[in-house]
Amino acid sequence: MLSKILSLFTSTKKPPKQPAVEKTPSKTMNNAKSIRKGELGEYKVTIQLDQMAKEYRHISDLLLPNPKAKSGYSQIDHILFTPYAIFIIETKNYSGEIKGGREDKHWTVNKRFKMLNPFYQNYGHIESIRSIIQVEKENVVSLVSFTRRCTFSVDPELRKIGSNDLIVYDIELTEFIQRKINRLRERNKEHRFTAEEIESMYESIKRENITNSKVRASHVEALKSGGTLTQKTDAVTEHKCAVCGKAVTDKIAKFCLANESRFQGRVYCYEHQKAH
Repeated sequence: MLSKILSLFTSTKKPPKQPAVEKTPSKTMNNAKSIRKGELGEYKVTIQLDQMAKEYRHISDLLLPNPKAKSGYSQIDHILFTPYAIFIIETKNYSGEIKGGREDKHWTVNKRFKMLNPFYQNYGHIESIRSIIQVEKENVVSLVSFTRRCTFSVDPELRKIGSNDLIVYDIELTEFIQRKINRLRERNKEHRFTAEEIESMYESIKRENITNSKVRASHVEALKSGGTLTQKTDAVTEHKCAVCGKAVTDKIAKFCLANESRFQGRVYCYEHQKAH
């Protein structure tokens, strides 16, 4: 009885629980997640292209010289060579409503954020490729792939298989490619490119692809800083073409020196690079 009375005066309350503090993801974490999503998207596309017909050839993650680009290079996600057309594929990792017209310089994401018209971007890629291999514009299909986290509010023509500019969801990429090939086959009957021509184009592009990690990192930094690698990027240096003796810019010299297996440590102007 006495113990019961004493227990009434003894506090048995536990200290109140502190509210859980919700951790806000850091900017670094968000960037890492974004990069990871982008890598997964690229991988998803690569798997689809790997499963296409054996006579097709494709290359992913290319960095090609492009004197007309602000950084001096074009970074291309995927190229697919087929007997009926060459597909230049740009992949995008956005979420929300994608809105814009074919001729608009900028599109919007969720009516708030601007993005460069991806077909303008892909046009630069196509011109870079055409400077390496001789191919007519009508034999090139510009294809822009978005994840299914998007919805399209774009020109209806960009979804019609008759167009050479196509916007698709990543999950329907190979379906659209095959439909386009079928349409071209019905219209042209004969192949545009032989197996030998496909192999030759594939090897030419592969040979031009820059794999040097420093050059690739410089390209990324140039894009972040508005397209200039350094203040002296376009300045003429002491480097001269090994054939004509013409002075070349830092960009051209860096490109030649980064491709030692092709140029044997020599520097060539843009015109004389084509002979090597």
